[in-house]
Amino acid sequence: MSTRDSTLRNTLFSSIGIYTEYFLGMVAAIMIARHLGPTDYGIYGLFIWFASVGVVVTNSGIANGVIKFVAELRGIGREDLIVPLLGRLRRAQVWHMALVAIAAAFLFLVARKRVAGDLGPIDFCLLLFAVGMRAPYMFNIAIAKGFEAFDATAKVALVAAPVNLAMVIAASLLHASISWFLVVYAASSALFLLASQFQARRLLRKLPSPGCPTDELIRRMRRHLRIISLTIIVSFLVASDVEILFLNLYASSTSAGYFKVAYQLATGIMLLVPGVFGALLLPMMAKALSQSLDVAGQRFVDATSYLLLLAAPVLGFGIAFSGTIIGILYGGVYATAAPVFAWCLFAGAVTTVSQSAISLLVSADRQHTILIMTISFGIMKFLLDMTLIRHFGLYGAIAAIVLVTLASSTSYLTISMRAGGVHLAWMRLLRTMLAAALASLLASLVVRLQMPPIFTLLLGGLVLTVVYFLLTLCIGCWSAADLAQLQGLHQRFASGRPRWVGQMLSWFGARARRGS
Repeated sequence: MSTRDSTLRNTLFSSIGIYTEYFLGMVAAIMIARHLGPTDYGIYGLFIWFASVGVVVTNSGIANGVIKFVAELRGIGREDLIVPLLGRLRRAQVWHMALVAIAAAFLFLVARKRVAGDLGPIDFCLLLFAVGMRAPYMFNIAIAKGFEAFDATAKVALVAAPVNLAMVIAASLLHASISWFLVVYAASSALFLLASQFQARRLLRKLPSPGCPTDELIRRMRRHLRIISLTIIVSFLVASDVEILFLNLYASSTSAGYFKVAYQLATGIMLLVPGVFGALLLPMMAKALSQSLDVAGQRFVDATSYLLLLAAPVLGFGIAFSGTIIGILYGGVYATAAPVFAWCLFAGAVTTVSQSAISLLVSADRQHTILIMTISFGIMKFLLDMTLIRHFGLYGAIAAIVLVTLASSTSYLTISMRAGGVHLAWMRLLRTMLAAALASLLASLVVRLQMPPIFTLLLGGLVLTVVYFLLTLCIGCWSAADLAQLQGLHQRFASGRPRWVGQMLSWFGARARRGS
């Protein structure tokens, strides 16, 4: 199987898993937000953020290391070292979990009234239980990603996500309070762990008898955990919705509810559409780097162009129809979240495009560089959040996110170009952004037709998709290899019909080959 076919297969299964888990999770979040309202949802969002911090600290560097080293050992043909390596990483995770539990209990007793006065003892225990379930679940998912077995991640999502949605629906129908939604969150965490445990065992059963890890491998693993742990934690604080904490402290729970809705929806959309390819980047880059730096550098350039090609129309659609989207999903009570959603979507698109750069640096063992940058941008974000949110509330949170995202993503891309000895395909990137801007501008005119909101979205989406695809073909946003892949897909899944589509792709492919 060729690299492109393998990537396509993995993208398909990754899409199924991510679409299922995040789409159904988003539906569940929308139902909770509509049920609780902006104020209570701001409080609930803060509780879930606390749990997310616990999971990240527990898995800090561990899940990332699982993906990296499993993919690397497979790339060099040393599958016999995978099981003993995973055993060491699991023991590290247990120690992390113990430290998280002790630290969380201490903070709950000392600082609860200042930071989260609404969090009761039972709620705290539910969140701690959820952390204990979700951390090993993420470990198991990392095993599947290291094996590039994205069918396993899809199976987990297909089993657990619908059950989670059913529990949320039941809680909503019973007019549940915040505490009962925390019960649902804890129960779904256990369900995800059980489903992922079965898939991880299935993959590990196929491995040969365990060997003895070399001292060099153990040293690299320890170095990775030592450096990347802090990097992952600070990265999460930079990339997550930490603004919910500051909005609850300095503004209001209602503002936090608006922000939670906008940020969660924007993040989910970026994961559902261009983010599926991002899930493949780390194992793919690790394997490419084991071949040569030139291969990895070219993979970085291609991946960045491809991520922008996917992210640009999503961003254009979200900006053009932000008010309509928020109104349909959350109702008029959340109308204030519409501009917040548009800016969060912009930040999410920029972050998505830079995913290839981070994957290259991690695969190249440039953890020190990532650590320094992450700490720097983490400090920058906290300072901006505390200053801007204190003075400008919700709009200060937007400004902080956009400024930090632009600074961090630009830095990662610049350093990755130097590390790989390559330059991005700038003209291709500019043409892609131009195509998306023109398509979204034309699609935004649909709003003036004053149709029912759902028809506005459907027609606007259709106009944007068709115009964007045609523009990207006409102004050269696709490479010859991309177009050849599209021709193959058209032939395989549509038997070459309609014929004019195949002829059009063939003509543009020939033009791209002449241009290159």
